Amino acid sequence: MGDRTLLSARWVIGHRDGCHVVFENGVVVIEGTQVLHVGADFDGEVGKRIDYGQAVISPGFIDLDALSDLDTTILGYDNGPAWKKGRVWPESYVARGPYEMYTPEELAFQKRYAFAQLIRNGITTALPIASLFYRAWGETVAEFDAAAAAAEDLGLRVYLGPAYRTGGQVTDGQGTIRAIYDEPRGLAGLAEAHDFAARIDGTAGGRIRAMFAPDRIETCTETLLLRTADIAAEMDAPVRQHCCQSPVELRLVKEQHNCAPIEWLHKIGALRRNWLLPHGTQATNAEFDLIARAGSTLVHCPLVSARHGGMLKSFPACRAKGINIGLGTDTHPADMILNMQIGMMTARLAGGMDAIRSEDMFNAATLGGAQALNRPDLGRLAKGAKADIAVIDLHQTLQTPDPVQTLMTAASGRDVRDVWIDGRQVMADGVIPGVDAAADAARAQDQFDGLVAKYPDRTAGHRPVSEIFTPSFERAAP
Repeated sequence: MGDRTLLSARWVIGHRDGCHVVFENGVVVIEGTQVLHVGADFDGEVGKRIDYGQAVISPGFIDLDALSDLDTTILGYDNGPAWKKGRVWPESYVARGPYEMYTPEELAFQKRYAFAQLIRNGITTALPIASLFYRAWGETVAEFDAAAAAAEDLGLRVYLGPAYRTGGQVTDGQGTIRAIYDEPRGLAGLAEAHDFAARIDGTAGGRIRAMFAPDRIETCTETLLLRTADIAAEMDAPVRQHCCQSPVELRLVKEQHNCAPIEWLHKIGALRRNWLLPHGTQATNAEFDLIARAGSTLVHCPLVSARHGGMLKSFPACRAKGINIGLGTDTHPADMILNMQIGMMTARLAGGMDAIRSEDMFNAATLGGAQALNRPDLGRLAKGAKADIAVIDLHQTLQTPDPVQTLMTAASGRDVRDVWIDGRQVMADGVIPGVDAAADAARAQDQFDGLVAKYPDRTAGHRPVSEIFTPSFERAAP
């Protein structure tokens, strides 16, 4: 049985009878693209053995809102309000005509760079998300053809689809934000996304699947969302719709439709089981009831929300309603372990110490994502499941008596050592074949610096970069 590989470690998180289970000093056997066996030992023949020692062999994480560009939200960490800092197009910029701030080559590079970062953090299935603030309007098919090529080369399991929109946000010089629309342009973007989806769905041995990504709900028209819902239902593809994440969004939706965001999706008949909804931090109890009734998935992104003073209220209350919850990183770094840790902290701040346990958040990062995608072969290590595995090294970590609690208290994405996707080892000892990590990091920083230099052009008042992004301390003279 030369094609079988046996992995062993102090901790193995397997799956039995619908739940994760822990094997101490356990093994996982890979055969082809699938898991053949998980347990305390294995009597059959294998061609290769790898003993990871003090480590956790975990199902790979599923990221339903996975960063796929160079994250501009980190620029707003100490710099607000957003309309003054280039996060909303000023009227003067729109009047001259929005333009692409990256070249096609830069867009292709940042997808490949971001995909490598996801793998480094133990994320084996990803639904990419990128900002449209620095784009002419939406994402392009060309960049997603490059993304599909990068995913196939690196081995990442992805759901791909260029983001499109019928509207955008614009601000005047006093911070009054309004919506502007170009519905024909948005519907053309949907048509291009549909053609792309039909062409790539199921490629790379099934690792590349289609998704649909209408951008923020406050700038989508009813026609766009209903056409999206029907096309995605026909293709059995997920739809990701960002909603319930900011007071500006709530105001714009209220002005346009006289109701809350989720209520509007429900009223027009777009809210369906295959819809994935980041972030929910501004949702009402009635809206959570509608999500539960539709069977949609709430995509919890605790790190990016907490950075800006928000949190989900509350994780256990949503679960009690029967809402499926998956996780998304949605920011830099794409550290799902850190994301889970912040999710634990904010849930306890909202509901108390007993509001949530470690296994609840771990389930969201694995089983919740699998349920959202209708993929019972993902998010678990069990016979017949896809061999998507993250190995997290604990040699230098103070361990609790439980591996999941150790991940929540003492580990980080930097501890991910090896990653397997579809039975292929895509990272070994922190090295991804064909990726020069140092060279890519330098290129990414140069590209990011170039984007920051263009911020005055699309920031209200067109102030210099030094005034848009103020330093933490005074810069000392040489």
